[in-house]
Parts: sequence; C-alpha cells; structure tokens
Amino acid sequence: MKLKKLLKWETSLVVILILELLIFGLINPNFLRISTLLYSINDFISICIIALFLTFVVITGGIDISVGSIIGLTSIVIGVLWKLGGMNIWLTLPIALLVGAACGAFSGFLIAFTGVQAMVVTLGGMLLYSGLSLVIMGVSGASAFEGISGMPDSFVQLANGSVMGIPNPFILFFILIVLSYLILHKTKYGRYIFLTGINKNSAKYCGVHTKWIIMSTYILSGMSAAVAGIILTSYLGSSRPDLGSEMTLSIVTAVVLGGTAITGGKGGVIGTAVASVIVGMMRFGLQMAGISTQYISVAIGLLLIIAVALRNAAGKDAFRRVIQKNKLKA
Repeated sequence: MKLKKLLKWETSLVVILILELLIFGLINPNFLRISTLLYSINDFISICIIALFLTFVVITGGIDISVGSIIGLTSIVIGVLWKLGGMNIWLTLPIALLVGAACGAFSGFLIAFTGVQAMVVTLGGMLLYSGLSLVIMGVSGASAFEGISGMPDSFVQLANGSVMGIPNPFILFFILIVLSYLILHKTKYGRYIFLTGINKNSAKYCGVHTKWIIMSTYILSGMSAAVAGIILTSYLGSSRPDLGSEMTLSIVTAVVLGGTAITGGKGGVIGTAVASVIVGMMRFGLQMAGISTQYISVAIGLLLIIAVALRNAAGKDAFRRVIQKNKLKA
C-alpha cells in the first residue's frame, strides 16, 4: 500500500514536469530543444545533488539550511589553495570534500549530542560558513566581488564537458541518484534513518545508535554541498563566496515536493530527484522567459508552501481513512 502511494506521488511529479516543459516551451520554443534541455542542468545541478542527500536529513526529522553557505566555502577553499597556495587544483578537491564533511559533522554533532534544534544550529552554521568564506577571501587578498578566476581548462571541463553528447553533470546526477537510492532504500543504514525519523526512542530500544545516525546524515549533506561547490566552481571557472547563497530555498522545496515529510520518517530519493528537476526547470524556464530573479524566488516560495500544504492534506486524508476503517471493523 505504501509503495502504491509513493508511486502515485512520483507519477504525479512526472506529469507536473511534463506540463512544466510544455508551458515553458510555448512561452519560448527554444526551451524544448534537446541540447537546451540537456545542458540546462548545468544551471541547477547543485540543487539536484544536495537535495538527494538533504532527504536523508529531513527523514530523520532534521533540516539543514547551511548547505548554500558550504557551497561558497568549499569554492573559496579550492580557489585559495590553487591560486595562492600553489597546489594542483585536483588535489584541492579532496580537501574541499573534507571541509564539507567537517561542516556537516559540526552541525550534526551539536544537533544529535546536545539537543539544540536543527533550524537554530544550521542557521548559525549558514552565517558562520558564509562569514568564513569572506574572511578567507579577505586574508588571501582576493576580491570577494571578482572572486578567483583563470582556472585550468581541464578543471573547467569537469562541469562543461560531455561524454557522447551527454553533459558530465547529467551523468554525475544519475550516478548520485543510484548511489543515494541504494544507501537509503537498500541498506541497513537506510532503514535506521527511517526508524530514527519515525520514532527516535523506539529506534534506540531496537539498538540503533540514533545520535550517530543523525550526525552521519549531516555529514553526507555537507559532503554533497561540497560536491555541488566543486561542480559549480568548475562550471563558472571561478571561486566565489556567494555561489550557493540563493539555493537553499530551492533545495528544501525539492525535498518537500519530492514527498519527504518535514516531520520525518517518510520520503524517498526518486521523488526528490524528479522534484529537483522540476524546481530547476522552473528556475531555468523563468529565466528564459525573461522573468527577474526576485520573482523567481517568489515562485519557488509559493511552490514550497503548496507542496507542504498538499502533503499535509494527503496525510490528514490518510489518517481519516484509517479511523473510518477501524470504526467499521468495530
């Protein structure tokens, strides 16, 4: 029964995506070109990558709004180590991943082991990491406005290249969908994540180390933000501290729209993957339609509110059906 409901929701998302493509195609016929659709993912690949692993966090009942700042921080780390530290740019990438993991571990530790609310911790983390980005830029002597540019072509091709006509970011997104799906839905660790989100106390009695499970999801979220920072830095060919500053709302919207309950215990990677494309295409389509950036934020905000309302309404209907069924049996 649960599988049918999940498939029904995901099927609805596919229908929404098709309608979205048709509408933007009518507004701007160039939007429906295969090359345009394929390479449009470069503009929102960061949303797709982070949303997949933020799903893990939300299923445990948490939230991470610091991911956008981690994108900027990892981008600056890459640029400073390469430009000013003289390090091979490929050697900076593992360090960037470690920085993302450390940011996630810091937030996850405070949330899991001290009991501070996730919203408060990650809001503080958002300010902390964005501040660190600016401090590092200031110490390095580089301009925060101009960023650090002139990166090697081999690195730039990481996000701008393609394999058999398929953009590298699209291939990466597909690989991460498979990886995150296997981790969340096919492993014991994934089951522990769901158990923690459903009932933390019951999970403890079952022998689940819930604190470590919660902390680990934030580490994965931080690492996914670091991966997004690497890809975005490669795509633009420059490091900037503000790269992910406007993405947090879109990422959270993708997770919620994908069917993950903000109260925890329910969700899935496939729904998030489709929803992240819907959100990304909305941003890209509105830009092609000549809509100002500030109005794009309004559209994403409305989409988030609608998604939450629909999920809550669906949950209440399901609850009523269970009550009525039990009454009939009695």
